[in-house]
Amino acid sequence: MLSSCFGSCFGKGDGYGDSLLWHMDLKPHATGDYSVAVVQANSLLEDQGQVFTTPSATYVGVYDGHGGPQASRFINNNLFPHLQKLALEEGGLSEDVIRKAFDAIEERFLCLVKQSWLDQPQIASVGSCCLVGAISKDKLYVANLGDSRAVLGRRVETGETGDSATVVAERLSIDHNVGVEEVRKEVEALHPDDSHVVVYTRGVWRIKGIIQVSRSIGDVYLKKPEFSRDPLFIQYGYPIPLKRAVMSAEPSILIRKIRSEDLFLIFASDGLWEQLSDEEAVDIVSKNPRTGIAKRLVRAALEGAAEKKEMRYEDIKRLEKGERRHIHDDITVIVIYLDHPKRSTNAGLNIVKGTNVPLDVYTLNSGHQGENTSYVSP
Repeated sequence: MLSSCFGSCFGKGDGYGDSLLWHMDLKPHATGDYSVAVVQANSLLEDQGQVFTTPSATYVGVYDGHGGPQASRFINNNLFPHLQKLALEEGGLSEDVIRKAFDAIEERFLCLVKQSWLDQPQIASVGSCCLVGAISKDKLYVANLGDSRAVLGRRVETGETGDSATVVAERLSIDHNVGVEEVRKEVEALHPDDSHVVVYTRGVWRIKGIIQVSRSIGDVYLKKPEFSRDPLFIQYGYPIPLKRAVMSAEPSILIRKIRSEDLFLIFASDGLWEQLSDEEAVDIVSKNPRTGIAKRLVRAALEGAAEKKEMRYEDIKRLEKGERRHIHDDITVIVIYLDHPKRSTNAGLNIVKGTNVPLDVYTLNSGHQGENTSYVSP
């Protein structure tokens, strides 16, 4: 079972001499290899990411938290065990199974908020984007809340005789961010009686002037009006006039058959996509060695962020956690290669291996690994 066994959680710190960068260069999964990297910008790492692999399936998750790390850590600990349990009960993965798993995690986090309410009312303002990929029986499932993104690198034959090929980018997820006009109109259409449901403030569009993403796990104060009006929460923040929920936890789901021309997948939090286009990221992966490819993408993003601030990456590395958030966001990248023949599924069906990013890169690289032991609850 997924909850009982997984492999090494941790890769290497000190990538490129950067004490806030962690990476796992390359490991096998059921149909290829994968690479993982994360760089911390916030005082507490709010991103979480994981890969779990069995001989017959591979699960990928990127969880970009906001307002604190509690929601992303909660998803990291609970989503995949519940998803696998539902898949076993219902005869395999399906769109319905994925929706049920997302609904369950949303409800469980709401229960956690209620349990923590008196001691930590601010937990009502904590949330997380949730990007999940699953590869099973030659099918790819991508489910998303928020603006983390999955991009496919696909080979396309070129030339009149098809004797040459190029690799193109194909986006597989929807960015649920009101900076996207289509998403903004969707939110506004759901709230015709609220002319301020989406407002332009501090240089970007935000729901109620607060948050850019329209779908998430958590963010209870923007989904349950009774929380935002509670005097306990108002002491922490300020009242938000809500008649009904202005965010949702309904994922967008894509299901497609994996084809011979599908080469690799890039799953990443929006910190990467703020700096690199889909095409730039795919180009980097297609033209470089597999080992350490996720770290290479993170570095390209950091160099792009530095250039925008007329700095060098060497300058960024000298900044402390928290200070770096003024330059770039937490960034999590997972690259999944798809071009290996499927490995044998005759043995070890219950063996689950995987990789979790550390709970906090700074703490891990400072030598306090005990505080970073990832836990997958039963």
